Amino acid sequence: MGKEQLLEMYHQMVLIRLVEEEAAVQYQKGRIGGFLHLYIGQEAVSTGIIAARTPEDRVITAYRDHGIAINCGLSAKEVLAELLGKATGSSKGKGGSMHMADVNKNFWGGHAIVGAHLPVAAGLALGDHYKGNSGVTICFFGDGATNIGYFHEAVNLSKVWNLPVLWVCENNQYGMGTSVARASAVSEIRRKADGYGMKNQDVDGMNLIEVNKMGEKLLKEIRAGSGPQFLEVNTYRFKGHSMGDPERYREQAEVKRWQENDPIGIFRQYLIEKKSFTEQELDAEDAKIEVEVKEAVEFAESSPEPAPEELFSDIYVKEAWEE
Repeated sequence: MGKEQLLEMYHQMVLIRLVEEEAAVQYQKGRIGGFLHLYIGQEAVSTGIIAARTPEDRVITAYRDHGIAINCGLSAKEVLAELLGKATGSSKGKGGSMHMADVNKNFWGGHAIVGAHLPVAAGLALGDHYKGNSGVTICFFGDGATNIGYFHEAVNLSKVWNLPVLWVCENNQYGMGTSVARASAVSEIRRKADGYGMKNQDVDGMNLIEVNKMGEKLLKEIRAGSGPQFLEVNTYRFKGHSMGDPERYREQAEVKRWQENDPIGIFRQYLIEKKSFTEQELDAEDAKIEVEVKEAVEFAESSPEPAPEELFSDIYVKEAWEE
C-alpha cells in the first residue's frame, strides 16, 4: 500500500470524525431535525472495506450512513448540507441524516428501517449476477438487524442463488440500548451464516489495516466466484445510539476502555511507527481537514433550502418510453 493511499485513508477517517462532531454541534443548535446517528468510533470499518472495492462494487447501508457516504466519495459539503436540509445536499435536502445516497458513485444509500435494505442488497447483486457484471454488492448493517426476518430471507437467497454479496455486520455491541448477549441467542454473530452454509470471518474493527486486508481478501474471493460471504466486524460506537440516547445501559468504564482503543489513534501510531509519516506531517493533514470541515459548515449554512415544488420531484422514475 503506497503512501498516497495510506494518507487518503487517514484523511477519510479524521474527516468522518470531525464531520460527525460538527453534526452533533449543529443538532444541539436545532439546525438538524429528526434522528441523528453518529459513526464516531466505527471509522475504520467502512474506510477499510470501501478502500478495497472497485468502482463496479455497490455499497448500501443502514441509517448510520454519514461516514460510509464520505468513504464512497461524497464531500463533507454534501453531507453537512443534507443534514441541514439544504438543496445542495446529497439528496437535495429531502433525505436528511438517514438517506444519504449517490448512485453515480455506486452508493445506494442509507435506509432508515432496520434490516429492510438487506433484500435490496440481494436484489442489486442479483441484477449484476444476471447481467454477468463483475461488481460485488457490499452491504453494511448492525448486529441488531441479524435478529430480523429481512436478514434471514436475504442471506438465504443470496446463498441459494450464489450472489456476489459481501455481508458486513458492524457489531458495535448494542442494538439501540440492548446488548448483543441479551438480544441474540448466538453471541458470535458470524455463526448465523453457518445456518446457510456460508463462509464467514470476523475481524478487529478498530484496526484499519486488518479490516482493509480482510476486505481485499473477501472481495477478491467473491469476484472469483465463491458466492456470498459474511464478515463480522467487531467495533464500538463511542456515542449513544442516536442524539436522544440517555446511555443508561452501559457503564462509563466500558466506554472509556473502548475509547482507549480509538481506531484513528491506532492507525496514526501505525503510520508513525512504520515511518510512513511523521507527527508533523499528520498534524498538517489534521489542520487541512479542519479547514475542509469549516468550509463545509459555511457552505451548508449559506445554501438555499429546497423550493416548495421540489416536494413533488424525484418521486417516480421516468422510463425511456415516456420521454
